[in-house]
Amino acid sequence: MRGPHIRSLAVAVAVTTAATGLAGTAFAGPATGTDRATTSTGTSAASVVAAARAAAFAHATATGVTRGDELRAQDVLIDPEGARHVRFLRTHQGMPVLGGDLVVHLSHRLAYTGVTRAADHSVSPATTRPELTATQAEAKAATVARGDAGTAELVVDARDGGAALAYRIPVSDSSTADATGTRTVVVDAVTGGIRSNTPDSDEFLSPKLLDTLRERGETMDPATGTAVQPKSLTSAAASRAVHYPVTASGTGTSLFVGKVPLTTTRTARTNYLLKDPSRWGTETRDAKGKELENFAQGKKFTTTNDKWGNGAVSRRDSAAVDAQYGITKTLDFYKKTFGRKGIANNGKAARGMVHFGKKVANAFWDSTCGCMLYGDGDGDMFKKPLVVLDVTGHELTHGVVDATAKLEPTRVDAQGNQFGEPGSLNESLADIFGSNVEFSANNAKNPPNYLIGEKLGLAQKFLRRLDHPSLDKLEGTIDYWSPQAYDAEVHAGSGVSSHAYYLLAEGSGSKKIGGFTYDSPTYDGSTVTGIGRTKATAIFYRALTRYMVSTTDFHDARVATLKAAADLYGANSTAYKTVDQAWAAVNVTVANTPAARH
Repeated sequence: MRGPHIRSLAVAVAVTTAATGLAGTAFAGPATGTDRATTSTGTSAASVVAAARAAAFAHATATGVTRGDELRAQDVLIDPEGARHVRFLRTHQGMPVLGGDLVVHLSHRLAYTGVTRAADHSVSPATTRPELTATQAEAKAATVARGDAGTAELVVDARDGGAALAYRIPVSDSSTADATGTRTVVVDAVTGGIRSNTPDSDEFLSPKLLDTLRERGETMDPATGTAVQPKSLTSAAASRAVHYPVTASGTGTSLFVGKVPLTTTRTARTNYLLKDPSRWGTETRDAKGKELENFAQGKKFTTTNDKWGNGAVSRRDSAAVDAQYGITKTLDFYKKTFGRKGIANNGKAARGMVHFGKKVANAFWDSTCGCMLYGDGDGDMFKKPLVVLDVTGHELTHGVVDATAKLEPTRVDAQGNQFGEPGSLNESLADIFGSNVEFSANNAKNPPNYLIGEKLGLAQKFLRRLDHPSLDKLEGTIDYWSPQAYDAEVHAGSGVSSHAYYLLAEGSGSKKIGGFTYDSPTYDGSTVTGIGRTKATAIFYRALTRYMVSTTDFHDARVATLKAAADLYGANSTAYKTVDQAWAAVNVTVANTPAARH
């Protein structure tokens, strides 16, 4: 589950390119839609940002930019075949605008070609004078989140079809969930009402699912094993001329994926650190049973022989092997497939901490820590650390979404369950790319498939699946869109776009792929012929990074993926037509597009 991250964001302009073309042109690059860093685009980031900002104000009717607004570039994407895209965060009279994000699209000549915007209404509040003081707002936030309130900041909340003056307050040590942590509370600055109260961590297992498992008396005790893969790596003998630290090749014996190679750091002749210099210093540490959200406070994993874990929970570094392997394989997938340099595409390390908290039956993407946090299970319902591969791929993809579209739920209930199509789309993308991490890793001990959580030891043999989502009876995942999907719990609602993706990739009907049997139905009884996972994944990634914003719903996602397909393969291509067919097969069409909701 993902908590919407609505705190102030540091603005970093990343100049990347994508093997894409302008809408309607033939695709001229590799089929994966790769993002690659470049220094020879012929157009500087600064000039693109300046042109996009000027275009946003010049086309205010379309972009919704109003007097008093400022636009701060978050991301710049330069496509070698022509298009430029600048993602902006907005402030109004100096106040951050929640739900005010937009992407301005330009031609290769820096002419305005369109906009994708989160709010289709004015973001100017009726008043900029609060009735509540900051101190009063902080007290309300501390009470509702049951924690310690930080400093209140005035913002404009444009997420709910209007524009309200509000305070945004970070709350630490919140005790409103199974694991304490930080939350963000937004308090109406005029009425004093609570506009939102959301966790800052991304929990894999929702409160609703955990309640369902408890009611059923179901436990999850996934099988672990120590079977060795055909080839294992051992550290090389030290050279007398070595100057430490140096990159080393170690071996890990994991809980879930057998024996795996690990790239580590040799810090002395007989000392190794579980840190990967070849992947920007990606590292896994031990939270030592504390609920740490500060990576620097985690205990480093070291060994004298570059061999890690024993395939059992009796050694603390066994879970660390799974975590480090999963994190690095996720990074490898994004870099190999899209040229993405790290979760935020900024060439920085991804980080993980295992043994988070005491009896925590969950795993999290935590934006405060900027890392993955893995609990050991509660010893009752879930008996193993939640470090399986697709869980890591799923949760780190939430980090990718945070760095791009920032898809947010429309509401969160008192128990922490999240609702609404943008949040459902976020969960769906995490499942889509999480399953792709498995395909990319291609580990015989964790065979790739379109199932999510198949190694968790659940009675239904998986948590969710992309081909036929409604086979998940635990979360009540849905296959098709209906008006009720707009307020569905996000994991239940995720089935709509996950199903569309599967149909685009593999098509409808029964088939066996890699030893797994699938049988994907369609809403209208149509037959869909898939275009392959490579092209389908490229389309969804480009749609996320170029054409989705914080309020994108399923019908918006249909438009975004059509634009992406046109960019990559042409508006008359089979891929473009199949995108349209796949969405129609899950009942998302032009004809049933709801009236504007945001």
